[in-house]
Amino acid sequence: MTNRRNFLTGLAAASLTPASGWSSVGAPVYLAAGLFPDGSYRLSGLDNAGAILFSIPLPSRGHAAAAHPSKAQAVAFARRPGTFAIVIDCNSGDVIKRLTAPKGRHFYGHGTFSADGTRFFTTENKYEAAEGVIGVWDANSFVRLGEFASGGVGPHDIRLMPGVDMLVIANGGIETHPDTGRTKLNLPTMLPNLAYVHLSGSALAKVELTGAQHKNSIRHLAVRGDGLVGFAMQWQGNQTKHPPLLGLHKLGENPRLLSAPETQQSVLQGYAGSIAFSTNGHSVAITCPRGNALHRFDVTSGALMNAYTLEDVCGLGAGAEDLVFTTGTGAFGSLNAAHAKISSRQDCQWDNHLIPIQTTD
Repeated sequence: MTNRRNFLTGLAAASLTPASGWSSVGAPVYLAAGLFPDGSYRLSGLDNAGAILFSIPLPSRGHAAAAHPSKAQAVAFARRPGTFAIVIDCNSGDVIKRLTAPKGRHFYGHGTFSADGTRFFTTENKYEAAEGVIGVWDANSFVRLGEFASGGVGPHDIRLMPGVDMLVIANGGIETHPDTGRTKLNLPTMLPNLAYVHLSGSALAKVELTGAQHKNSIRHLAVRGDGLVGFAMQWQGNQTKHPPLLGLHKLGENPRLLSAPETQQSVLQGYAGSIAFSTNGHSVAITCPRGNALHRFDVTSGALMNAYTLEDVCGLGAGAEDLVFTTGTGAFGSLNAAHAKISSRQDCQWDNHLIPIQTTD
């Protein structure tokens, strides 16, 4: 894909002169990557009902994206192990810049902006040394400013903690190398952790999954407004075992691992795709596309509240009233106490994540 090409489509569309901010593209609420019938991979902006407000082609399959906190700009990541991320002006569809991982690095598909929008942080693999790295970029020029240790191996997701200059990092614990694709090289000795790091790179705290859980790779994160961290896991051990795939952690406390009863847990195939807290923060949920399942838990008691059956469900986020989801069949829907309701269906295959956008206009 060449830079400076306009691909804006949908409700924001072409007859209007782009204005500043997210309103010019219909004030989307979410970003989502997907595969479309013409074979193109695209990054789309969605409204609360799942309607596509804009859709911009990507060079290859996308994974996640990050929305700038104050302007209509997004960074879209390649599926790991990818060496590119593209900065997109969502008003025009123009590619502002293509970020390339430094030599000896690749991206892991996730990143986050600082609260003031001046810096951007990327999870990376320093693969010859089998070390996790966080890349630091100027969020205006997207010049790389430096990097610091992630605190573990295989950093995947990264989130900004609320109200403080702190990041939480999901170090999955799995060593990989681009020469061997997605082959996992250290399963007998892997050690996943949550690492809390100051924006300067100073290590603040670390919580490891040890013992029987050391093969439970921490992959994706959600953060509640009070700093409670939810983490989704992917089991790398014996597939006849069905360990918890959802955890909760608050700084200064031990992690809590939440699991459904064995009958429901066993269908998940050891794989959680996305995680999100409900709008009111009282519940937390994970999607499990291999098991066609979405499980919601009560945060206080840790009990399973609902087990929904949804074909190839993976994207998950807080909605206007409750949780919303996307599927690989193109569906967008919402949850209530008893049911999952499909509100729209697009002619595409939505990929792993549903990324919330902070709108300012």
